[in-house]
Amino acid sequence: MESRGLQQELEYQFSHVVSRQQFFQSDWDIASFAVFFIFIGMVLLLVILVLIRCCCCCCCEDEMPRRRKVGIENMALEP
Repeated sequence: MESRGLQQELEYQFSHVVSRQQFFQSDWDIASFAVFFIFIGMVLLLVILVLIRCCCCCCCEDEMPRRRKVGIENMALEP
């Protein structure tokens, strides 16, 4: 009988703690949470762009024409 009362007391305390807990208690908490997720999103976006660039360059490297110099050579820089 005592274990039943203890179990009910623990359940009551747990539900009381969970119901009172607020994740965002101030505006600063919300702002820091938003900045953190924006940072993580930007990092993931950059990683995805790098992977796309690497995949495109590796697959299409043979098909791209080689770049050649355009313009005139500056003879004044010659020793």
